[in-house]
Amino acid sequence: MTNYRIAVKNIKKDIYPANTTLGGTNKNGEDIRFTNYYMLRNGESFFGICGEFHYSRYHCEQWEDEIIKMKMGGINIIATYIFWNHHEEEQGKFVWEGNKNLRRFIELCGKHGVNVIIRIGPFDHGEVRNGGLPDWLFGRPFELRANDEEYLVYVKRLYKEISHQVQGLLFKDGGPIIGTQLENEHQHSAAPWEMTTGTSNEWVTGGNDGEDHIKRLKQLAIEVGIETPIYTCTGWGGASAPIDEVLPLWGGYAYWPWIFYGDVKEHPATPEYIFRDFHNNEKENYGFEARYDTESIPFACAEMGGGMTVFYKYRFKLPFASVDAMSEMKVAGGCNFVGYYMFHGGSNPKGKKTPFLNETATPKISYDYQAAIGEFGQIRESYKRLKRQHYFYKDFEDIFSKTKTVLPEGADAIDPHDVETLRYAVRADGNSGFIFINNFQDHVEMNDQNEFSITLSLDEEELRVPKRDSISLAKDTCCILPYNLDLNGCTLKYSTTQLITKLEHDGEMYYFFFMPKGMSGEYSFDATEIEKIQIDGGTVEEVEGHTILKVHEHAMSTIKLISSAGEKINICTITEEDALNFWKFTFKGKEQIVITNANVLVDEDHVRLEYTGSDDIEMKVFPHESGGFTANGKVLEEKAGGGLFKQYQIPISPRTVNLDVTMVKENKAKINVRAEDFEDVKELLLQIDYVGDIGYAFIDGELIHDNFCNNDTWDVGLKAHEKELVEKGMYVYISPIKGDSFVKSDSPMAARTEIAQNQIAQIQSMQATPVREIRIF
Repeated sequence: MTNYRIAVKNIKKDIYPANTTLGGTNKNGEDIRFTNYYMLRNGESFFGICGEFHYSRYHCEQWEDEIIKMKMGGINIIATYIFWNHHEEEQGKFVWEGNKNLRRFIELCGKHGVNVIIRIGPFDHGEVRNGGLPDWLFGRPFELRANDEEYLVYVKRLYKEISHQVQGLLFKDGGPIIGTQLENEHQHSAAPWEMTTGTSNEWVTGGNDGEDHIKRLKQLAIEVGIETPIYTCTGWGGASAPIDEVLPLWGGYAYWPWIFYGDVKEHPATPEYIFRDFHNNEKENYGFEARYDTESIPFACAEMGGGMTVFYKYRFKLPFASVDAMSEMKVAGGCNFVGYYMFHGGSNPKGKKTPFLNETATPKISYDYQAAIGEFGQIRESYKRLKRQHYFYKDFEDIFSKTKTVLPEGADAIDPHDVETLRYAVRADGNSGFIFINNFQDHVEMNDQNEFSITLSLDEEELRVPKRDSISLAKDTCCILPYNLDLNGCTLKYSTTQLITKLEHDGEMYYFFFMPKGMSGEYSFDATEIEKIQIDGGTVEEVEGHTILKVHEHAMSTIKLISSAGEKINICTITEEDALNFWKFTFKGKEQIVITNANVLVDEDHVRLEYTGSDDIEMKVFPHESGGFTANGKVLEEKAGGGLFKQYQIPISPRTVNLDVTMVKENKAKINVRAEDFEDVKELLLQIDYVGDIGYAFIDGELIHDNFCNNDTWDVGLKAHEKELVEKGMYVYISPIKGDSFVKSDSPMAARTEIAQNQIAQIQSMQATPVREIRIF
């Protein structure tokens, strides 16, 4: 067994009002301000959880449910790019209707209580053609992305159009728009001029005039009426970020498709999963080269890798465990404002003058991004992993935001290939705090971390976690463990379980924890503060003034405590599987917890369950409804064995879709879909397994979707094409992987022929999976 030690003494974060122009008050008296460490809403600490979702890459009729899904996953801010060439592809002709109706999208965010940051460019990137700049700007006799007055005339015109769309929806008017991002990676990154790709291969400039340009863009935005309490810009890579005017935003990606367009043959293991300190430490960190006093303003993130799109030259399946591990690393390092790019995938719109508005290194239509919510609304494991972190960040933001990063000696110097040394850090405030442990690393096969303990040298004690014995953590797992946490008058000395959330019911407090994979559940309390203990599913023993409770590893358990002061405290420990299926929400003024294998969507009137397949839905509910629950109007019968929760099983009627498929060749197929296949379905996912290079799906010659093969199932949402599919059918073509290919060019005329010795392209299977939903209350 290995015992790790860390000194956590005299820890108190120095927190003071940030010296910045950011902030503001709206007509309702609500305000936004900043300390040097976190954001304040109405004087209270606010832990921002931001997810990127591009409205113009999604079907407008489905926006509302997707916004609800993001909110259910703990997102409280949606960031969205406003791509210039999506709105003004043809010079002087702005389009703001249909899927480009920015105003309607923001209104829906406001309806569901989600804040918005508009990313107004003019340059965005986002794997969009020319980084979002319209083609008609190419070759103009002025400088782009600079303080060239001729260029700024066009920028101001764009900003005026955006301003017209958002008036009345800004924070100052009581609306949801709290922030504006200016430019993107200015003087750090650019994009190909796609009209030159394959010939001269020219690039959009990275920009000029530095911080002065960002200040000028802010001035233009304010002049046309885009006034928000927060202005942001990207900070990484030496990008322009005048901190007196904007909040620089950071991020991190561990999967870099762009590097394979150079001479790189193998992806390196990145230091993204090594604990670092981003706020107390002025030395340069990997990927964080701040040009300002790091303690003077919050360390906030906009682009933590919530996924990554597949590029033509780099095909990979994103490990979903990488996403919550990334969040943990940034938060452990002092981040109180997380942001994911992308949190929700989408599909590129078609152009009027240019068929496709993507960057050609990426699929023409698909922008799924392997995100937490997929291109067609699919809930991924990364979403479920993040959700339980987000609940914790928000429900404990008042105490957590004040904790300070403490690293053990040498923590930030660990080699990414080191699979033996335990990676851990602490965020502390005085004698209490949280231990962060990470056992995930990109591009490296990790080992289980077996039989270790961590001793905290605190101001008032030496605290060993666990008190006796040891703990373990499975590979590709991360966790956050509390110590000396006040639970309504009882001091939780430590737990080897991760805190998710809390809830008050009938005058008693309920705390919900889960057991990280590979770890056994144990709680230690100060024995002098406890009057009575009752445990369902575990054991109790007294050890040197500590009351130690060990809970069963493979089942839910409940601990009931009565403190010396008479407070009633309940601790519910759930399994890793139940934690992934854990949902918390407020419905009609009442907090509710549901554990279910379906996706939960809540609005002001209804609670719905979204599901695929024909297996019955399992549902556990707390607190209990006195009148029971209904599903589609039928009262559900309670099942036994739910413990703290009431348990139900919702019967699902079988639903299969028998595709009419004609295989033309191994790599070509015709598919007919009937009108009845779309009845009573929210989405119909065509799922294709294949080998080859690129998958293409067409309706009567029009490309409706594409996929770069990465050996994962290719999903195509059919609902948006229902009418055309029923009338015309569709066909799928798999282009071959070519081996030993060369170009034959021996004709005296202008002719050439590509010849490949080996071509591999085969459709292996196709099925259609209906996505349905049921209303429960």
